[in-house]
Amino acid sequence: MRALMVSWREQPTRYDIEAVHANTRRVGLVIRIRWALLVVLVLYSALAGLAYTASLSITELASRMLIPAMALLVVVMYNTFYQLNYKRLGNIAVWNNLQLTLDAIVVSILVYYSGGVSSWFWSMYSLFILEAAFILPGKRGAWALAGMCMVLLGLIEFLELFQLVPHVVIPFASADQYLDGVYVSVRYMWQVAVLAGTAAVATELVGEQRIEAAQREALVVLDETTSLYSRGFFLRALSSEIRRAQRDRRPLHIILLDIDRFGDFNARFGIDVGDELLRRIATAINQCMSEVGDVTVTTNIVARFGGEEFVVMLAEDDAIDGWPQAADAQRLAEQLRIAIGSTTVEGAGVTVSVGLASLPTDGVNSDGLLDAADAALAGAVEAGGDQVVSAASMRRPEEEFAEQPVETDGDRPSDVDLGDFDLSDLKSLDE
Repeated sequence: MRALMVSWREQPTRYDIEAVHANTRRVGLVIRIRWALLVVLVLYSALAGLAYTASLSITELASRMLIPAMALLVVVMYNTFYQLNYKRLGNIAVWNNLQLTLDAIVVSILVYYSGGVSSWFWSMYSLFILEAAFILPGKRGAWALAGMCMVLLGLIEFLELFQLVPHVVIPFASADQYLDGVYVSVRYMWQVAVLAGTAAVATELVGEQRIEAAQREALVVLDETTSLYSRGFFLRALSSEIRRAQRDRRPLHIILLDIDRFGDFNARFGIDVGDELLRRIATAINQCMSEVGDVTVTTNIVARFGGEEFVVMLAEDDAIDGWPQAADAQRLAEQLRIAIGSTTVEGAGVTVSVGLASLPTDGVNSDGLLDAADAALAGAVEAGGDQVVSAASMRRPEEEFAEQPVETDGDRPSDVDLGDFDLSDLKSLDE
């Protein structure tokens, strides 16, 4: 079941859960649209059947409409099933693909029993390609459905052309059209072009919509649940602060915090209690940081980095003289660990694992610092959690003396070969 989930982790974060809920809402919308299409089809069938009585007897008309009517009844049955269960099944990718496949098969039945190559029901494939572009997470799914629709339509028309299946004659259609190879080929090529165009337009429009939504999310400054800074804002501010620290030749520290077994906490007490705990933890972090200095854009920043992850950027410390060093960051990380461990909701609490990385010893850009902090955090988790691990403590002894690259104003200069200099050059080099 895990492999079938649209978004899954061992302990799903809030962002995973929101993505699943968004997908479930899309599935619900598609179900409502399908009901509307069914109403249109039933009304059309009734009016068309009434019109056909001028050319066909009621008995013959009923016999011809029996299988299409049964197909529509199947749609009613499985759409009712999805209506009752989509909130439980809508986040499982195979169910989304299954309902789209059933839609395509039903349309194929309608096409065959309404004249095959003479049928105009084939245009309904386009509606379900649009549905696929909307409901499925990527372009590949919509194009796969479009390809399946092309294959099903081609099978109906060319099997009739080669008389491998009987042709269903409908009134007002030329009796020999389905036997004209040129007509069938030209019509099928047009149908393929329309379906491919539908898939191209649908995937591009929906893809652009999703990109814009992601960009808007990246511009959000505050996290909705905790009122801390958002991940996107933190990353932008971190890059800027690193450049300032490199210009001033001062250290900067990243503290990454991950709640231990937060998924178990949510499973036991519920997501609402879990959200309240996150809010109280955010308050506890801000209280600790208030003793260090103002939490602003230009000094220290606290952000929610993920579902149960928080991150702190320590650039200044009003409690000490000079810039905060690694030992100061280690002391603050311990204070944060203790404060979070003392935070409870309804008498229940959690512990936290903490990873610490410093500029420039552990990284010279935002990616390097965050990778180092994440590796230290992983070490704390592997050691059992509820502890602070620094990136420096995880380095092998020989790495302590490894040459650190230099980065200024975002540009990394090329390495210098010191073999070209002697000791008398060092003074001028320093200047």
